[in-house]
Amino acid sequence: MRRMLFGLAAFGMATLGAVAVQPALAQRQCTSPADQTTFEIQALRSQLMVLAMGCHDDDRYNAFMRRFQPDLMANEKAVDAYFKKRYGRTAQTEHDKFVTDLANAVSRQGTQLGGDFCPRNGAVFAEVMALQSASELADYAAGKDLVPASLDICTEAAAPTRAAPAGKKPTLKTAHR
Repeated sequence: MRRMLFGLAAFGMATLGAVAVQPALAQRQCTSPADQTTFEIQALRSQLMVLAMGCHDDDRYNAFMRRFQPDLMANEKAVDAYFKKRYGRTAQTEHDKFVTDLANAVSRQGTQLGGDFCPRNGAVFAEVMALQSASELADYAAGKDLVPASLDICTEAAAPTRAAPAGKKPTLKTAHR
């Protein structure tokens, strides 16, 4: 009896902790709601991919991809467009880096949770597949807060600057003809 009470108490504390950590809505990192939604859906896709690989749940991931394929493809095009606009020629490299960093962030969460990762997160597949339509995907992703704050999204790319050495005034050079 004591074990059962201890187990229920531990379960309750773990559940309470999970609820307290998860905010109702994702913290906005983008000024454009469309960009924010694009990255939230990308983060959901990444989370499900890591879950599928780490928890050997390929069938449910493939079902998710088939069901939402047109919307996920459109989202991928939006992500591509964002990176092309922001980074120009280095867009593909930056996009690949972002996707890798996103997957690594989810994987780190899995490492921290250890054997509890799959049972704790496996319900995400059931929740996503219970959505009535693809139009609900964005709200669902926003409610999960899956884009780590450590990832640099939707911020202005810093222009390289060169500071003048201390004590010297910058000089203008003119071209001689």
